Amino acid sequence: MFFFPIGCLAFIFFILFLPILFLLIFFRIVSFGFEKLGFSPEATLLILLLILLGSVINIPLTKKKRIYVQRPYFFGLFKKQEIEHQGISINLGGAIIPISLSAFFLTKIPLEPVLITTILMMIISYSLARIIPGRGIALPAFVPPVFSALFALILAPGFTAPTAFVSGVLGTLIGADILNLKRVQRISPGMLSIGGAGVFDGIFLVGIVSVFLTSF
Repeated sequence: MFFFPIGCLAFIFFILFLPILFLLIFFRIVSFGFEKLGFSPEATLLILLLILLGSVINIPLTKKKRIYVQRPYFFGLFKKQEIEHQGISINLGGAIIPISLSAFFLTKIPLEPVLITTILMMIISYSLARIIPGRGIALPAFVPPVFSALFALILAPGFTAPTAFVSGVLGTLIGADILNLKRVQRISPGMLSIGGAGVFDGIFLVGIVSVFLTSF
C-alpha cells in the first residue's frame, strides 16, 4: 500500500496557496495605502473596482496610422515586411484614474514640496527607464516607490502620504512614460498605451507602495 507523506501534501497545499496569499498581501497593502490617504474601505473597494474595469479601456490620443516594419525570421537571416498600426492611447485604469486621484490630492496639500518631489521623481524615472522591444518601458520595481517615499518624508513631513502618491504617480508617468514615447516608437513601433494594465501597472503601484513606505 502506498502512503502519500503528509509533509508532501502540506508542501503542495502551500505552493497552491501562494498565489492567493500574494493576492491577499497585495490588496492589504493597497487598502492600507488608501486608508493612509483618507479613504474609507468602501471607497477603496470602489476605486479598485474602477481601476480593474478601466484597465481594459484605452482612450486614443493620436490618430491610428499604418506603418511598414521589417521583421526578421529564420534565425534573423531573412526579413519580411509587415504592416502594423501605430498610435498612442492612455489607459483609463492605469493612468487616468491615478492622475485624477493625484489632482484631487493637489487641492489639499502645499504645491511647492510636491512639485519638487515630482520633478525629482521625473529625473530618476527618466534615468532608470529602459526600453524593451516588444514590451515597452521597464523600471526597477521598488526604486521609484522608495525614492518618492523618501522625498516626501524629507520635503513634506506634514503631508507625506499624499505627496508620496502624487510624486510617485506623476513623476513616474511623465519621467518614464511620456518623455520616452518618441524613443519607444523608434525602437518598438506599434500601439502604445500610457498606463498599461491598470491595477497591476507600475504607475499605480508606485503611488500605493510609496504611501505604504511612508508609514515606517
